[in-house]
Amino acid sequence: MLLTCTAFADGLPIPREFTGDSMDRTPEFNIDNPPANVKSYALIGDDPDAPMDEPFVHWVLFDLPGDALRVDPYEDGAIEGINGFGDIGYGGPMPPKGHGVHRYFFKLYSLDIATLGLAEGATKKEVEAAMAGHIIAESTVMGTYERK
Repeated sequence: MLLTCTAFADGLPIPREFTGDSMDRTPEFNIDNPPANVKSYALIGDDPDAPMDEPFVHWVLFDLPGDALRVDPYEDGAIEGINGFGDIGYGGPMPPKGHGVHRYFFKLYSLDIATLGLAEGATKKEVEAAMAGHIIAESTVMGTYERK
């Protein structure tokens, strides 16, 4: 399984329009070569370089149907969790000014179950706990962003 992003290539800067400094658009991600037995997907986007004990959560999405070929929060069945800003859905990069380059990891998990049994607004930890023992494969895209 391979996760790719149409907005930025793995390891390269995230364009400003996908950040909290601009339009905060949700980047588009594509799913290539999915496992044959996938029933659903979950995606977690976070920043391990944030000046806090845990990575700052930018996006939690789960129950994306297993036949999806792109990560789309509007896909029937897809549910979004809460991000570190306290909002439902995607919240783009916005690291502290002068804190240097931050890395943003978007991790896609293919699962052997159709639903996690969680409601909208679930946390990253709740999604991770519900996925335990059900992950078939995972793929990651990492982008960078810096506020000067």
